[in-house]
Amino acid sequence: MRTKKTPGLLLILLVYIIAVMIGALVFNALQNLHLLLRLILADVCATTFVYLSGVILRNTSVYDPYWSVAPMVILLGLAIYHGQSGAGVVLLLLVIFYWGIRLTANWAYTFKNLDTQDWRYDMFKERFPRLFQLISYLGINIFPTVIVYLVLLPAVYFINSSSINGITILGFVIAAGSTTIQLFADLQMHRFKRADTNKTVFIRTGLWKYSRHPNYFGEIMMWWGVYVMMLSSLPNLWYLGIGAAANTLMFLFISIPMADKHNKSKREGFEQYKKETRSLLPLKKACDK
Repeated sequence: MRTKKTPGLLLILLVYIIAVMIGALVFNALQNLHLLLRLILADVCATTFVYLSGVILRNTSVYDPYWSVAPMVILLGLAIYHGQSGAGVVLLLLVIFYWGIRLTANWAYTFKNLDTQDWRYDMFKERFPRLFQLISYLGINIFPTVIVYLVLLPAVYFINSSSINGITILGFVIAAGSTTIQLFADLQMHRFKRADTNKTVFIRTGLWKYSRHPNYFGEIMMWWGVYVMMLSSLPNLWYLGIGAAANTLMFLFISIPMADKHNKSKREGFEQYKKETRSLLPLKKACDK
């Protein structure tokens, strides 16, 4: 069963169903605490269950869909919990579910089986065998959960104080447009990988012609869009942009350097490829002819 895709996906689905139940139970059990504290404790408990499931299944990538699944569950749950269904909330949930379903579907499409996990996790396990479980729990599971929690804070407040105006629409357009950029970037990459059977060259078509990470660009801008939506009704909470900023910094200083280093070690011509492309923005460089 470990080498087959469908049983692996079903097992991970079961893990997430139980994780959602654990998170909901913890949230409801902490009625006397502040909402934000209840959310993070429930989030950490659900994450811990997902981590332990990954240990049992011997696959750290069991956590990978958490990034896209948790926001959909949390925000829909809060909207129901607070009885909010205004136009602003509907727009917010629409863009969150558009983003979340797309990203989760992309993960499911690329998932192979329980014997295969993200190359970064294999690298950590090889380099730090004795510390790997600590790195896995704190770095691969808890750290992204905290980032997701921070980027969700504007949406959490927006659900209770939402109005709809021009700035709300602008934020929605930024978030939806960014998700669409991710969608096209992923489709272009999948098409390229099917054609490049020898895995010897870099993709130089579509959004990838000018950007090495257009999918990361879309992910970064998606959460800035959600932040703008919140500003439309709660400009006094401008400091909640710390979540989108932390997410941006994570991609700039962790995800992108790791991906570039990996690509450089796996394929020839990376320096020329890097010279001709931007890191994030899918726009032609000024020096290009």
